[in-house]
Formats: sequence, structure tokens, C-alpha cells
Amino acid sequence: MADEHIVWENYDEFGDSGARATYPVQCSALRKNGFVVVNGHPCKIVDISTSKPGMVHLVGLDIWTGRKYEEQYPSTDNIEVPVVKRIELALIDITDDGSVSMMSADGGISDDTMLPAYPRGLAEKMRELFDAGAPVQVTVQAAMDVKAIVNCKKVEY
Repeated sequence: MADEHIVWENYDEFGDSGARATYPVQCSALRKNGFVVVNGHPCKIVDISTSKPGMVHLVGLDIWTGRKYEEQYPSTDNIEVPVVKRIELALIDITDDGSVSMMSADGGISDDTMLPAYPRGLAEKMRELFDAGAPVQVTVQAAMDVKAIVNCKKVEY
């Protein structure tokens, strides 16, 4: 299976082939550190409060850029929540142009991802660990037809 590629476009590796990208949840059921779509952006909820009776005030950070979004909704309204999936992959190469190759546990290869711009400093950390020859595990997150590397760590044996 080493010559097979991970198919990200339809989330096969994530086990959600053909599944919806979002699902509705009543605003009053949302919680801090959960996910929500604010102004079309998948966000992690960093603050949630009752701003006036019957209203929910949400503050979220875009999971891809870190940009802050705020919105107010009636507590009885349904709001879209993104399906967010994460997988751990082994880093196998970083090219000079920033293209990243990774391998899943079953040997599937993904070579269509670039070094991440967000979170800040992650790309430098990845390159530093890789250049030092350390085995590196990356966390890839996928939501709303976008995927990106969101974390990395040195693998300790």
C-alpha cells in the first residue's frame, strides 16, 4: 500500500467520505472550546456568554488563520457546526519550496500539503526537527473541505 495516496478531498482517511461538512446545533447547546461556523469560517469557540436575555454572544478564532470573529445569535436558533477531524501522520519529507510529504499508519502517502502559515512558528519547528533527523509526527486537521497541519512533535521511542 505504500504507493497509494491518501485521498483528502473526500476525507477517506478521516472516515467521512461523502459526509456533510457541517451540521446544525442549537446555540444554547454550544460550549467553550467547541467548534462553530461564524460568518462562513470554521472557528474554535474561545468565549461564549449570554449578552441579553435570549441571546448568545460567541467569540471564535478561525481554525485556519487565528482571526477572531464575534457574532450574536438568538439562543433558540440553530447554527452550523463544522465536522472537524484530526489524524496523526509521520513526516517523511519537506522540500525547499515548503511541500510536505507524510505517511499514514497503513502506508498511505500524502504529498499535497504545504508547510503551515498558522499557528505561527509551527513551520519553523517542523523544519528544525526534520533537519535534525528526528522522527516527527504531525497532526493534520480537516474541516469544510480544507486540511492543514496544525501541530507537530518529535517522536520518542
